[in-house]
Amino acid sequence: FQLSPTQVNDILRAGELSHKILDLNGRNANSVLRFESNQLASNTPIEDRRSAATCLQTKGMMFGVFDGHAGSACAQAVSERLLHYIAVSLMSRQTLEEIELAVECMKPVLPILQWHKHPNDVEYREITSQYFENLRVYWQHLLDLDTEPGFSLEEAMICAFKRLDSDISLEVQAPQESELMRNVALQVAFSGATACVAHVDSVHLHVANTGDCRAVLGVCEDDGTWSTLPLTRDHNALDEFEIRRLKREHPRSEEKTLFVNDRLLGILMPSRAFGDVQLKWSKELQHSVLENGCDVEALNIYQYVPPNYHTPPYLTAEPEVTYHKLRSKDKFLVIASDGLWEMLSNEKVVKLVAGHLTELNVQKPQLAFEKPVNLGYMHSLLLQRKNRGIASLDQNIATHLIRHAIGSNEYGEVDQEKLAAMLTLPEDLARMYRDDITVTVVYFNSETIENYYRNNE
Repeated sequence: FQLSPTQVNDILRAGELSHKILDLNGRNANSVLRFESNQLASNTPIEDRRSAATCLQTKGMMFGVFDGHAGSACAQAVSERLLHYIAVSLMSRQTLEEIELAVECMKPVLPILQWHKHPNDVEYREITSQYFENLRVYWQHLLDLDTEPGFSLEEAMICAFKRLDSDISLEVQAPQESELMRNVALQVAFSGATACVAHVDSVHLHVANTGDCRAVLGVCEDDGTWSTLPLTRDHNALDEFEIRRLKREHPRSEEKTLFVNDRLLGILMPSRAFGDVQLKWSKELQHSVLENGCDVEALNIYQYVPPNYHTPPYLTAEPEVTYHKLRSKDKFLVIASDGLWEMLSNEKVVKLVAGHLTELNVQKPQLAFEKPVNLGYMHSLLLQRKNRGIASLDQNIATHLIRHAIGSNEYGEVDQEKLAAMLTLPEDLARMYRDDITVTVVYFNSETIENYYRNNE
């Protein structure tokens, strides 16, 4: 079954999302110029998720990539909820009080986030009110602290990640209003997701990472060469820090069994994740929750207690947060699920984005029309553009990266036959050759960043 180049493009471009940040008459110019995102499924349905939003009560934009396992439920819940938890953690006491008062008086609540979504992004509408209630409990807790919350950004992100994971764990233990809510809570808690979220505010870039998604910065040096700055560490059995951390947290008698075949307890690749309560709860708690009349098979819940399960929790959702102060030579940030990084190195990804930027600049069509514009002139202009290959160039950089990730040959060039073959693999085979891939590329506004340093010197 052979796909035509047009069909290949249609498949690759179906998940494209791009958003340009419009500045208000040059004032309040954002350090984010635009972002472009895309995803390609290998699992059916796809287990990856992505989020992008502008914080309306604090300044700043957030971008997240979430890689689910054992189903998509946990990644779905985290993609809908985590940015809200971070935004609430960053709010002043006064803003939190205003929001709480509005809810009490049943008045419209100040909007917290402006989402930038793809039309295909799914949302669990039925459960949104339940999620909102639990978010409210969280901000009430922040108000009870009696002091100005005053988290630093790093603390806010760590607190938000841990609180959401704790809520996921508690929701499945609490009695639920409906069977639907109970089933969703079960699926969310017993599946898992890794998460990488970037928060950009002026020149301040924070990246919080739990698991093996990755964030990499593309830097254009003064001599025009490109370099790569990784902002995250993969949390898995190949990472020395993670191995040492887990050994510290468990008795010496378990040293040999913590990682088996490069997997946590022989089961899980990432060593940090949301959900996955079967690696966090005691065996007794797992039994009591699952014996409570739920259809484990119908819900696709994987019941397996590993042989050396002695001192849970073995897994945490606590993120590692990296801070980077943006410079005008920092041109873009790539956040992607491990489906991309398994295929392409950090350096290759930065090289591809940089090359794409150069090509787009070279191939920008000259729109200085000779007036009056006649059809013959337009036709020749279009032919010129086609001959220069702009028709085949992906406008969305995330698509360009996915194309290279699954279609590159040993010379690093896209092989059309390989690309078509990779896109037509039957579902059970596809997973053996490639994972779900989700990519978001954020472009920075060098001019705004330069102005910041000029005005703050």
